[in-house]
Amino acid sequence: MSIHQAVLSVRPAGQGTHEITELIAREVERSGIRRGLVTIFCQHTSCSLVIMENADSSARRDLERWLDRLVPPDAGFEHASEGPDDMPSHIKMALTRTSETIPVTNGRMALGTWQGLFLWEHRRAPHARRIVVTVLGE
Repeated sequence: MSIHQAVLSVRPAGQGTHEITELIAREVERSGIRRGLVTIFCQHTSCSLVIMENADSSARRDLERWLDRLVPPDAGFEHASEGPDDMPSHIKMALTRTSETIPVTNGRMALGTWQGLFLWEHRRAPHARRIVVTVLGE
């Protein structure tokens, strides 16, 4: 079994879902692993990862608006050391995921036809985000 690991930097322009499918696909290809698993892990507490519809962006916008209604920024949270979107961002991350595991088949991620991998930035301002990609297999 082989293991390939890399830490990638992603700089989303601000709040919303930002597709990283191709970035991760290039790392899987670089690993040389043909069959196994890729784990993608985000090292932050105010953004998350999600596998979502990648053909029609309205599906992602609907999901983003739904989560904004569930966790409004003006809910009177105590924790606001980095601004009013600080605690709502932490809650959104806790309700979603910070990692995804995807099978690797024939050297490629085995995503479905309409699936893409997205970094979901919950903060309004741009941030530099670190993503750890680990590919295991043969």
